[in-house]
Amino acid sequence: MHYLDANATQPLRPAARDAVLAAFEVTGNPSSVHQPGRAVRRIMEDAREAIAHSFGGRPQDLVFTSGGTEADVTAIHAMSQGRRTIISAIEHDAVRSAAGGALILPVGPDGIVDLDALDERLSDGVASVVCLMLANNETGVVQPVQEAAAICRRHGALLHVDAIQAAGRMAVSLDLLGAHSLAISSHKLGGPAGVGALLLATDAPFSAPLIGGGGQERGRRGGTPAVALIAGFAAAAKASAADNLVHLADLRDAAERAAVACGAVVCGDPNHRLPNTTSVALPGAAAGVQVIALDLEKIAVSAGAACSSGKVRTSHVLEAMGLGRLAGEAIRVSLPWNATQADIDAFATAYRRVAARLCPTLVPHAA
Repeated sequence: MHYLDANATQPLRPAARDAVLAAFEVTGNPSSVHQPGRAVRRIMEDAREAIAHSFGGRPQDLVFTSGGTEADVTAIHAMSQGRRTIISAIEHDAVRSAAGGALILPVGPDGIVDLDALDERLSDGVASVVCLMLANNETGVVQPVQEAAAICRRHGALLHVDAIQAAGRMAVSLDLLGAHSLAISSHKLGGPAGVGALLLATDAPFSAPLIGGGGQERGRRGGTPAVALIAGFAAAAKASAADNLVHLADLRDAAERAAVACGAVVCGDPNHRLPNTTSVALPGAAAGVQVIALDLEKIAVSAGAACSSGKVRTSHVLEAMGLGRLAGEAIRVSLPWNATQADIDAFATAYRRVAARLCPTLVPHAA
């Protein structure tokens, strides 16, 4: 099987696996004051420091969570008390659900948020928290977060950034972005699933934890931390810094060229996106049908974001970009950290066969 669905989850990195297994050998609760507890605490705090420094924050301002969804929801819960919520039209469902009733910022056909609309919305002086992802999980399009942060700070608004897809695929720094909080997920980096983090700026308010309990995480998230997963998270963050992103982009471009040669249309700004991601629509072929057909060809891709029900839905991201019917005809190809030329060659061959079968009039010399 050629796995090209890294934006759903990355293959586990060997360094992360080793770190998890090593941490499992150490028994103790990090809240205990005896020697075994202190040993486990040291593993966790070393990981906290490594992750915080990787993403431009301070260790004491990093809150471990069960994953990216909890990090997003925690940020909105902690910062939106007494504030209006504003989100972009392309946010992940975790943010859309947590910010129910929020004002929606439009995006253009290129998938980039309208900053003039943000400035206009905030000019009314109403206290607000804004949610803007750093890179979209479906198209890979990178958002102008630094510019948005400047607008937010000028109006006294707070900015939460979902960096879950961006982390490990581009430089990510809370400090340089100028945001108030940043959500990260381990398994998108090639670490274990089940752990994530919320990184807070020094001036970020935190009204109340989403999950209370025994005062762990400086009172910001209750529950005994999953130390072994946290260790793997840190190892994955370190390993991702050595990825050859230029090579990954070259492979992505080759896959995209193969799809375009069969009549596919690229969705989103091709010049401002993650190096591993492309969204390609095949006019006349339903996204779900394409995914199944490629799966039978031993190619794993997706149609938009991974859904817990396993059903394929029309992409709200592509609909927000005004793509009409193409919103239901696009697949996402997202290359993992260990993608090879063989994966791309297999995709190109399979895609041509699938396109020729589903849309024979689009494919030159289709049999």
